[in-house]
Amino acid sequence: MLYATLKTLHLLSMIVWIGGMVFAQFFLRPALAQLDPPARLRLMHEVLGRFFRAVLAASLLTLGSGVWMLARAARQVVQSGGRFDMPPAWIVMAALGSAMVAIFLYIRFVLYKRLDRAIAASEWGAGGAALTLIRTWVSINLGLGLLVLLVTLMRWAA
Repeated sequence: MLYATLKTLHLLSMIVWIGGMVFAQFFLRPALAQLDPPARLRLMHEVLGRFFRAVLAASLLTLGSGVWMLARAARQVVQSGGRFDMPPAWIVMAALGSAMVAIFLYIRFVLYKRLDRAIAASEWGAGGAALTLIRTWVSINLGLGLLVLLVTLMRWAA
């Protein structure tokens, strides 16, 4: 029961994270292009602040539940007298997932802070530059997240 619960939370956290990136990149950002820079930056700052709080929880939950599921699988194999060899798809998922968390932490605690400071000082050019970097790194994370999904789905299909 615990395993099923953690796996469900793992998947739901990834859905929130990846789905939020898709929404921000392909729906919210283009719609906001109609606004003048100060209004656009203020709105994106507010939206991203809320989203990043959710992603912080989701990313840590995804990482923690993933580590727990890997440790559980390894422990079961070792307890039965076997040698645990992590499947290649799991290695890819763990590596890319860890990279995604690291990238998110950079976005949240470095780039978003720049955006925060720029908006507080009404420095719209600096805010736009910070938002462009955030968008670039979110695109990279979205690509990594989709790659994790593909690796996972292709592994299950085999």
